[in-house]
Amino acid sequence: MPRTTVKELLDAGVHFGHLKRKWNPAMAPYIFMERNGIHIIDLEKTLVKLEEASAALKQIAKSGRKILFVATKKQAKELVAEKVKAINMPYVTERWPGGMLTNFPTIRKAVKKMSAIDKMASDGTLETMSKRERLQVARQRAKLEKNLGSIADLTRLPAALFVVDVMKEYIAVREATRLNIPVFAMVDTNSDPTSIDYPIPANDDASKSIALIVDIVCKAIEEGLEERKLEREKDKEPTARGQKASGKPKSGKEDLEEVEAEETEEKSPVKPARKRVVKTVVEDDGAEEEVKEEDREDVNKPEDDDQEEGEETDSHHEEEEKKEQ
Repeated sequence: MPRTTVKELLDAGVHFGHLKRKWNPAMAPYIFMERNGIHIIDLEKTLVKLEEASAALKQIAKSGRKILFVATKKQAKELVAEKVKAINMPYVTERWPGGMLTNFPTIRKAVKKMSAIDKMASDGTLETMSKRERLQVARQRAKLEKNLGSIADLTRLPAALFVVDVMKEYIAVREATRLNIPVFAMVDTNSDPTSIDYPIPANDDASKSIALIVDIVCKAIEEGLEERKLEREKDKEPTARGQKASGKPKSGKEDLEEVEAEETEEKSPVKPARKRVVKTVVEDDGAEEEVKEEDREDVNKPEDDDQEEGEETDSHHEEEEKKEQ
């Protein structure tokens, strides 16, 4: 079932492109026609590309990896921040910090610095500083929060990049291409789709168009996260059952039976018979013989006891006869 329809795309204004004189010839396969000097995007191809991108993003989310959203345009900032925050993915809506991907360890240091300032505020270290120093630290913290607050949870390089405007975010696209990170992007008629792994031909200037595409993509990612959660729960169930079976508490009746069995073993003088041992003897000619040791007859068997008692009575009679003589 498709995630959206051509009518929905049409109502959102996804089909509107740029002026004819601003077009990029590489976008020719995705242009349907020209009207009043404006290129019209082919929504059938947009639908196909959107489905392809959504499926790929779903698989990435299902594998448990992060997808970084980049949208620093005025009309896309709030929309992207609101929708992406709901699915707990990192995003950049302020200025793109140069080298964020290619120089990722340095960016991580800045994020750690922000967390260190938070720690200082919580343990009361800031209170020992002068007023001027506290103001400087507060300004530094606010600046870091503005630029890097949304990527504080990004501990490693993202598995994919989603870009709203390729022309504006060209630095982010170049960094991702250099590191072989797949790029998903909304490409307008003035953009070059050749450097994008998963291009989605769409109007990247209208807020309605951006909201619709980002919403569809976020839903696909959410589906992937839900499937991952269900799979992990299924994996946990068998282990939990095994632990429950092995660690099942015994009932009072079973405990009583065990105690009675131990008491009877202690009281009974009868020793258990030894087990039969099978030995293998190898002769000189190579043939093997099995020699079985018969069970050692227990000294405490009732038959042996009767036999011994009989022998004792016979000897006693003989001694009495001798004394009489």
